[in-house]
Amino acid sequence: MGIEQRWNGEAPVEPGASPPGLATLRVVGVTAIALATSMAIQNGMFAATGPPGYGDPIEEVLAWHAQNPVVVAIAVGQEALHVPLLLGFVTGLHGLVARRGGAGADWSRLAVAAAAVLSAVFALYSVLWIGTVLAARDLAEPSPLFELVWQLHAAAFALALPALGTTFIGAALAAHASRLAPPWQRVLGVAGGALLLAAGLASFAIADGSALLFVGLPGVAAWLVWLLVTGMRLLRARAVDLPADATTDENDSTHPHDRTDRSPIRRTDRSTRRKQR
Repeated sequence: MGIEQRWNGEAPVEPGASPPGLATLRVVGVTAIALATSMAIQNGMFAATGPPGYGDPIEEVLAWHAQNPVVVAIAVGQEALHVPLLLGFVTGLHGLVARRGGAGADWSRLAVAAAAVLSAVFALYSVLWIGTVLAARDLAEPSPLFELVWQLHAAAFALALPALGTTFIGAALAAHASRLAPPWQRVLGVAGGALLLAAGLASFAIADGSALLFVGLPGVAAWLVWLLVTGMRLLRARAVDLPADATTDENDSTHPHDRTDRSPIRRTDRSTRRKQR
C-alpha cells in the first residue's frame, strides 16, 4: 500500500504511525500547552494584584513587595516550572524536526540555544526578585541597595526579551520548515519575535524605567498564542515518522524492494523459455 501525503495545515498523516513517535508528538504538544497556560496564569495574577512598574517610584515598589510576598513566591515558583517546560518543548521540537527529514534543523538548534540562555537569564531574574522581597520585609524606607537590586531585576527582565524573541523565531521557523505548522504561524513567530528583539535593544532604558518595555508585550502575547496553537496541532497530528520530503505515487502500490525481487524472476523465466526452444 502506498503512502499518500497531504498538506492541510497539520502534520501529514501516516497510516500506522509508530506508538513511540505518536507519544513523542503528544508529549511535546502537552508541554507547549502547559507552558503557555502557566505563563497566562502568571500574567493574570499580576494583572489582578497590580505590581509596580519599573518606572514607578521606589517607595511604591517597596510597599507593594512588603505587602505581597506570597504573589512573588508563586511567580518565582512558576519560573522554576517554566525552565523544564521550555527546555523540554524546544528539545522535543528539535527531535521532531530531525525525525521529519531535518528541514528546519538549524532553526530548531537556534531555538534550543536561545532557550538555554533565556532559562539562565530568568534564573537571575528570579533570584533578584527574591532578594527584593526579602529586603522589603526589613526596610521602613527604600535603601540604595534595595533600589539597586530592583534595577538589576529590571535589567534581567529586559535582557530576557531578546532571548525569548530568538527562541520564538527559531521555533516558529523550524516548525514551519518541517511542516508542523502552517504559514500564518511562521508570520506570527517572526513578527512577535521581532518585537521582543526590538524591546531588548532598549534594555538599558527599560532597566531605568522606560516605557519601551511595552514594545515587547505584544510579542509575549504572540508567544503564548503560538504555543497554544502549536500544542493543539501536535496533539491532533497523527504522523511523526514520515520525513517531510518523502513522497510516493498514490497510484503505484508496489514498493521498490518488490520490483527488485521480481527482476531476477523475469530473467529466469526468459532463460527457461530459450532453453525450451
